[in-house]
Amino acid sequence: MPRERARTILAWSGGKDSAWAGVALARDPAVELVGLLTTTRADDERVVMHRTPRAALLAQADALGLPLWEVALPDPCPNATYEAKMTAVIARARAEQVEAIAFGDLFLADIRAYREDMLRGTGLRAVFPLWGEDTGALARAMIAGGLRATVVAVDLARLSAAWLGRSFDRELLAALPPDVDPCGERGEFHTLVTDLPGFAHPLALRHGAVFERDGHAFLDVALDADPHG
Repeated sequence: MPRERARTILAWSGGKDSAWAGVALARDPAVELVGLLTTTRADDERVVMHRTPRAALLAQADALGLPLWEVALPDPCPNATYEAKMTAVIARARAEQVEAIAFGDLFLADIRAYREDMLRGTGLRAVFPLWGEDTGALARAMIAGGLRATVVAVDLARLSAAWLGRSFDRELLAALPPDVDPCGERGEFHTLVTDLPGFAHPLALRHGAVFERDGHAFLDVALDADPHG
């Protein structure tokens, strides 16, 4: 007999798009979300694109009650190394009867094609719960739906470091330059989610120093010990 609910892991960056994809999956009666898959830099244990510290990822996973599947990558990471690491993830997923990996991608067709190609022939499906949604409407729906997030990374060619630390809210959306996607889908900015439908409790952040690397600015953050304090 086929499984009634497809066991699914979610590619998790700690940011709003992957988090809201998780909300969509949790609302789908055909899906059983069983884990969060994240890639971190082996040298500093931070999310590859966002530079979010591992402690924040673990706190998010704990708030959702889901295991974190961690993949540590060297920096730089040759494509062959990345694919070898993902082959190991796929093998684990098959062993744990996972049927799909979900991604929070919105409209970048080349990224979607790469993910689908990576999983083709493995027995796992690539699913995209938010694909094709209008990003302005989606951003507003996230905020109205209870997602809370902080801007922790910006592409300095598109936004200044002054945007770091701002809340992802309607005021931010109204202030974004017209050539910046409301969800930052082209990498204009990245966020760290601190509250979400399904979280057992919100996370409380302490903002640290700003640092720059490879044309991007990042906000270092740490977690308060008492999220309700």
